[in-house]
Amino acid sequence: MTDPNSNPENRSGSDIQDINRRFYDGLWSGARLVSPERFNTWPLISTLVPESPRRLEVGPGKRPRLPLNGTHFADISQPAVNALTEQGGIASLAGITDLPYDDSSFDLVCALDIVEHVEDDEAAIAELARVAAPGARVLLSTPLHPEYWSPFDDLVGHFRRYPPKELVSLLDRHGLTIEQSAIFGMKPRSTRLSRLGLWFLRNDRFVALRVYNRVLMPLGLRLQKPLTLHNGLAETEGVDEIFLVCRRR
Repeated sequence: MTDPNSNPENRSGSDIQDINRRFYDGLWSGARLVSPERFNTWPLISTLVPESPRRLEVGPGKRPRLPLNGTHFADISQPAVNALTEQGGIASLAGITDLPYDDSSFDLVCALDIVEHVEDDEAAIAELARVAAPGARVLLSTPLHPEYWSPFDDLVGHFRRYPPKELVSLLDRHGLTIEQSAIFGMKPRSTRLSRLGLWFLRNDRFVALRVYNRVLMPLGLRLQKPLTLHNGLAETEGVDEIFLVCRRR
């Protein structure tokens, strides 16, 4: 029998939201906060921060990419909000479709691996564009190609993968122009390792999240490659996930 949850179109937005909240509350409860300087996004972000005094990151969990001091953070996970606040961030419990900020409030907005988790992605991108000031940079990442859908997408609460042309159109409708992009993501390349991780997530989530936080995440940080930026949208054939540097028109 086919699992009705194997197709994201068979699940409601509230179903996805519940999956996301349970997954990330569990993940962040047992994780240490990783400083932004340890990610391959830092060389880029460190050049943007001096010209971006007003900053917002949406949905960082305990893996923020923007500097903690002076940055606003919005996240749906209370453990993440608590940790970000303790480390000097200005954190609020909020989702991407209802951000508690005024229009044009920020010079730099970051939302990595977020929009694919939301049923109403038009509302999500509209909110990011609304709080971004004209000329602000908006950093995004998201998985590509619906045909690459896997059980991993189900378990981590994805609602979709994007056809590249649809993603470009979505951003353009909300006044966001892609200036640069790069191949992105820390998902294991080994299908055997991915299958093992999925088995533990289904059968012993506590062990799976503990191993991820204590073993796989540190290993992923060590093995991550430098972020190689391309002008405009990079070649997306065979690319699992894309990182985008957008400009608010």
